[in-house]
Amino acid sequence: MQGKCGLFFTTYARESQVFHTGFQKSSLAIFFIVLLISPFFLSSYQVSLLNLINIAVIGAVSLNLLTGSCGQISLGHGAFIGVGAYASGVLTLSGMPFLPALILAGGITAMVGMIFGIPSLRLKGIYLAIATLAAQLILVYIFMHWTSVTGGAIGMGLDTPVIFGFDFDTDLKMFYLTLAFAVLAVIMVKNVLRTKSGRAFVAIRDFHLSAESVGINLFYYKLQAFGISSFLAGIAGGLWAHYTMYITPEQFEITLSISYLAMIIIGGLGSVLGSVFGAVFITLLPEVLSFIADHLSGFFPNISTYFLAMRDGIFGLILVLFLIFEPDGLARRWQLAKSYFKLHPFAH
Repeated sequence: MQGKCGLFFTTYARESQVFHTGFQKSSLAIFFIVLLISPFFLSSYQVSLLNLINIAVIGAVSLNLLTGSCGQISLGHGAFIGVGAYASGVLTLSGMPFLPALILAGGITAMVGMIFGIPSLRLKGIYLAIATLAAQLILVYIFMHWTSVTGGAIGMGLDTPVIFGFDFDTDLKMFYLTLAFAVLAVIMVKNVLRTKSGRAFVAIRDFHLSAESVGINLFYYKLQAFGISSFLAGIAGGLWAHYTMYITPEQFEITLSISYLAMIIIGGLGSVLGSVFGAVFITLLPEVLSFIADHLSGFFPNISTYFLAMRDGIFGLILVLFLIFEPDGLARRWQLAKSYFKLHPFAH
């Protein structure tokens, strides 16, 4: 029997397609069909976890564009999400409909992100990380003390999203809204990476001097990366604010920024699919630890207390293990698994 072995491309347009085979398209279609009907078979709490995963996917894929693809380390992503949350909250409370308020909140966050991205021309690596950490601290300080706008430590209460008269007032309705925005965010970042800007981001990440020597405007593209990343972070923040219906400055502390950084490290730096894997992993990790603690409580009565106390330590340990044994993240594991089934029974 004769047939093609591997993928062969005769045009650049064919090679640059997102999906190269019909099997990939059909597999993704089946996955989405299962995902769309899954809430009808899950409890309300489990659907709420899916909502958190969808919002986390938007935040993770946006940070991965900035840090994983463009090489600009950011420790202020949690604060940028907070800017989007507060901006969307203030705009909707002033009477603006949810959808334009959410888009405008993303635009406001993009401008804030680009302002704090200006030092990226002179700074890189750990120095840029410290600069973004300063952004994190400054923005949280503003959330806490600009009480006339943000409500300060008391926080801000919000309504559920309403689009064209349809109220997303349940977890099930919010699932489809957050899923739609998560899919749009993934498609947007995937396509940005296929454009001239995306290739410039990767060139800057790999070696900025070489990128500059071939004519890439470092300042322009770094700011562009901060702008796109912050825009999506603002969208994630707006969805988060209207889903939880109550926001306070404590929700956007440095721990949130570290969580998103952990998502893209565990998922795979520079990989859109890795961002999704990392968001799912980090969101479900506390649930998995609670599940293990509940099943061990029969043998060790106080283990739930110990697990709760050690949760941050376990979180850090998993992150360190990934950095040591699988620095390319879960996306690399996924590629190896696919290669195994494609090459089976041959090892290479």
